[in-house]
Amino acid sequence: MELSELMKYRRSIRKYQDRQISREDMATIIEAGTYAPNAGGGQRSIIVGVRNASLVEKIGRLNVARFDRLRLSGSYVSAEQPSIIDDPAMKNGFYGAPAVCVVFAVKNFLYSVPDAFCCAENMLLMAAELGISSCLIARGEETFDNETGAALLREWDIPENYIARCFVTLGYCDGEYPQPKLRKAQRSKIIE
Repeated sequence: MELSELMKYRRSIRKYQDRQISREDMATIIEAGTYAPNAGGGQRSIIVGVRNASLVEKIGRLNVARFDRLRLSGSYVSAEQPSIIDDPAMKNGFYGAPAVCVVFAVKNFLYSVPDAFCCAENMLLMAAELGISSCLIARGEETFDNETGAALLREWDIPENYIARCFVTLGYCDGEYPQPKLRKAQRSKIIE
């Protein structure tokens, strides 16, 4: 599939089958993240892949534990792939995905967030190319800001000056793959 087709095809999936992705596919997806654009070519981001479904579930619950609905700019995402924005009863920010990649970046670096999200975008596109469903999840900073999360960071040898910026959930879509949403008008301009 051509890159432009792949970008139009990829969807954020929030309903996953109970089927794990292969270690090889995860390694390929992580490698794609390491080739993302980054400030000054510094290659500062750290990516941790987790294929232990019960650990993914645990981290997903930490991710949604401090979700603040008052900071939302909208209140609806999707009927066919609902999010925690749509359903406050959801307690797993990773929607039952069997695998996740955590993207860490330097805490007080000006380009920390863009570097991490560029990594995530490359991983999302690689996952789609491999036939693996994915979703970009934010709230990384809050997820590990507790004793359970801090213990995981120590176990994973994440340097103290690093912070989780985002996640890429990985798995296989449960049900029909969603159709594209119509693109909103007035979102782009070209000035001559």
